[in-house]
Amino acid sequence: MTTNPERTIPPTTAGERAMLESWLDFHRETLARKCAGLDDKRLREASAPPSALTLLGLVRHMAEVERHWFRRVLAGEQEAGRIYYDEADKDGDFRVCESDTWEEAHATWQAEIARARENAAGRSLDDLSAGGHRDIESFNLRWIYVHMIEEYARHNGHADLIRERIDGATGF
Repeated sequence: MTTNPERTIPPTTAGERAMLESWLDFHRETLARKCAGLDDKRLREASAPPSALTLLGLVRHMAEVERHWFRRVLAGEQEAGRIYYDEADKDGDFRVCESDTWEEAHATWQAEIARARENAAGRSLDDLSAGGHRDIESFNLRWIYVHMIEEYARHNGHADLIRERIDGATGF
């Protein structure tokens, strides 16, 4: 069973970097809160069949997203392979089965968040990435932060609907 993590409200008058990092952390914490209080079985529950979207799948997906943007793109760690999906199953991060657990997915996600913070720590917002994505050769750290906030915000909207469908809980 997951626990209800703390969530820090972003400051309203911080500098740009502190603002971006606090909003990203807020959204990371929001996803964890959407999963709070549920056991593995409920975290694997699909939102509204035929959709296979689950809270556990969203956590696994965000672990992949953190790894992609902060390790492969920002730091150029091309050896940081995919965790849950591959070329044969590009949606493998979203597909969960009976053996997939919160404990494993959460630990993996948190490890990727920690690595993301490490990789961003020594860089300025204007520093360019060592790697690219699709047809774009480089991104500055500012763009990556904004993109990550957008990615979490979008998926937290999905998490809202999934959680409400599971047990009626809303608004946290």
